[in-house]
Amino acid sequence: MSDRRFNPAAADARWQAVWDDRQSFKAGVREGAPKSYVLEMFPYPSGRIHIGHVRNYSMGDVLARFRRMQGHDVLHPMGWDAFGMPAENAAMEKKVHPGEWTRANIAAMKAQLKRLGFALDWSRELATCEPDYYGQEQALFLDLYEAGLVYRKESAVNWDPVDMTVLANEQVIDGRGWRSGALVEKRKLSQWFLKITDFADDLLAGLGELDKWPDKVRLMQENWIGKSVGMQFHFALDKPVDGISTLEVFSTRPDTLFGASFAAIAADHPIALALAQNDADLAAFAEECRRTGTAAAEVETQEKKGYDTGLSVIHPLDPDWKLPLYVANFVLMDYGTGAVFGCPAHDQRDLDFARRYALPVQRVVAPQGDETAPIHDEAYVGPGKLVNSRFLDGMGVEEAKAEVIARAEAGKWGKGTTVWRLRDWGVSRQRYWGTPIPFIHCAACGVVPVPKDQLPVVLPEDVSFEIPGNPLDRHATWKHVDCPKCGKAAVRETDTLDTFVDSSWYFIRFASQPSDQPFDRAEAESWMPVGQYIGGIEHAILHLLYARFWTRALQHIQKIGVAEPFESLFTQGMVTHETYQAPDGRWLAPEEVRVEGGKVTMLATGEAAQVGRVVKMSKSKKNVVDPDEIIERYGADAVRWFMLSDSPPERDLPWTEAGIEGAWRFVNRLYRMFGQIGESGDGSEDKALKRKLHQTIAGVAKDIEALAFNKAVAKIYELANAIEKAAPSATKAEAIRAMALLVAPMTPHLSEEAWAEMGGEGLVADAMWPSVDPALLVDDEVTIAVQVQGKLRDTLIVPKGTDKATLESLALAAPGVVRTLDGATPKKIIVVPDRLVNLVV
Repeated sequence: MSDRRFNPAAADARWQAVWDDRQSFKAGVREGAPKSYVLEMFPYPSGRIHIGHVRNYSMGDVLARFRRMQGHDVLHPMGWDAFGMPAENAAMEKKVHPGEWTRANIAAMKAQLKRLGFALDWSRELATCEPDYYGQEQALFLDLYEAGLVYRKESAVNWDPVDMTVLANEQVIDGRGWRSGALVEKRKLSQWFLKITDFADDLLAGLGELDKWPDKVRLMQENWIGKSVGMQFHFALDKPVDGISTLEVFSTRPDTLFGASFAAIAADHPIALALAQNDADLAAFAEECRRTGTAAAEVETQEKKGYDTGLSVIHPLDPDWKLPLYVANFVLMDYGTGAVFGCPAHDQRDLDFARRYALPVQRVVAPQGDETAPIHDEAYVGPGKLVNSRFLDGMGVEEAKAEVIARAEAGKWGKGTTVWRLRDWGVSRQRYWGTPIPFIHCAACGVVPVPKDQLPVVLPEDVSFEIPGNPLDRHATWKHVDCPKCGKAAVRETDTLDTFVDSSWYFIRFASQPSDQPFDRAEAESWMPVGQYIGGIEHAILHLLYARFWTRALQHIQKIGVAEPFESLFTQGMVTHETYQAPDGRWLAPEEVRVEGGKVTMLATGEAAQVGRVVKMSKSKKNVVDPDEIIERYGADAVRWFMLSDSPPERDLPWTEAGIEGAWRFVNRLYRMFGQIGESGDGSEDKALKRKLHQTIAGVAKDIEALAFNKAVAKIYELANAIEKAAPSATKAEAIRAMALLVAPMTPHLSEEAWAEMGGEGLVADAMWPSVDPALLVDDEVTIAVQVQGKLRDTLIVPKGTDKATLESLALAAPGVVRTLDGATPKKIIVVPDRLVNLVV
């Protein structure tokens, strides 16, 4: 084989320029063709793409190019999720305007993405920080307001006193702001909300139809929506507090009421607030609770603490039974009623609490034969019959729930009900770099929507970040405006929208981009839903849930006829790299060490470095690989090939020098093979190679469609081996030409280069996927295992369906069998057609 080498520096630039010049990947130009919408989650413009981006976009690109080769009209766009706090932080640290910082980052990242040759329709590029995008978002927000799906109310929020903004529960870590590290305060602020709870049932039911989504993502969303069917009821307080005489409680397990040993309320419950007025210790405990994050995971894992109020509640099924009332750090005011009863035997959280405060633990549900077994360190949450529960004894759990609810409703102390974990979406953020909320506050008229003919409400450019907080609040002119209703002096809303709003409809704007409205319904519906959506598992809950809600809300107001935005979802694994540390504990970058013969040394000093775990690439651990440097050395196609070849795409991919070197070698191996096409044809046919070729074409197509890229790569390796071993023939030349098309979705620059050298018609980017002869997909020969006494001694390759007599005679003549038998005559010959022959001696 020749020693010619592929020159990616020249080829990559040449073919990228050709694609750009011809607008090869422009969507909506194949009239009458089936439409295919492929989308990767758009990136935040941080300034550099990382290897994780490369893997994510390579997967989508392979599918998009493949669908084009199948004759589809493909929409494969790219844009920028460009608003958010990092830009404001950069403005404060680097003394630059957030817009300047963001737009420079977009330009840099766009150039990087173009170097990888992705088949993107750049004519549809959008950035959420531009008025032509967020102005249309403001229009949609006003549409939802008119439909009653947007409202404003005073709400308790997590307030970061350093960043001077509201934080979501998930942004509070150990009571501190996730960015600033400042102790978070609870404040009451007037906030804007979207009525996502109106769609809770529909969002939950819709998960059942998403059969092309990962089960784990659907489960995560189901848990987040959190439908709980149970009973809401009240305990009577043994003495009133500030006029309050009952305690409202919701429980999914009313069957366990006879196992109750305490009741507990949230630190912000009205009873707790009233008691804290005259109890300094309770006030201090409540303040400690408020400093703790309220994310579900944190509440579950934190140490369970309580404060005994000295009050008791009266058991609703026994007036002589009193339960102590605690304020507890695991009870949240915004879930249920902000109060619970504790049944330690059958809830682990309650059991941990009861053990800490020496409270009774009474089993009331038991499996058959285990009625008297005590509860030790683990609560029993399984099925069983009711015990120690008076009139409920012997009932199953569901029967007992129904009986307690019936008695509560008859006695008017409770009722069966459903509650949701999901809360309305608070979208107000006290920051500059976001979509201005299009409302005006007038002393005479109240809150007034900005008239649509005055949209967009554009962010002012002349802002300062010298003082912490939202610069819009103190802007000398932008904030002040005449009321559109009465004409009197008024002020603009200075909060901006949560950036999750920006990413909740961008996929619709990609599909249709008129200048006078957010999108054209008919055009958007011609592409929607997104056929294949690809992105990280970290977006499994909030982004995907908000996007599903937003699409439903637009359907509700008849803006679009689609409910689910993403038909199929794929969550790719991360790219990982081993970590290195200097003797003093400093993290070292891969370029700072030498890895040789199993030893790792520091290049600067020659000292031994410590090799750490293989983890997700991150700047903090310095285990990042710069895509630009790798592309410079190996070219885009080798990088893409490695991203696709070494691991199932849903699993993490460890980055190794050996892996990228192997990908580079294969790119050159293919390039040498393509150069041999003129020497490969002599007019003859190679039936075995032809069958292998057609099976590979069909198999690779099936694997790409299933996003099983590593399997497709494995089949291409096998075909490459078969081609190289084959003698010159017309079939070999045909296989080499077909190979240039087979690898085109993965290595597009190499394929274009080879196709041009072969004299192929047009561009590979416009070529059709090779056709398949169905007759060649079925093997007409089989390999028969020949055994003696159950041990393999030889093999036979025979036509499929060969009769038993022929197989017996061929087996007896096989060299390995002749040697083993050494003249002996078999007592019995067992034949399994198309599989094996076993000779029993």
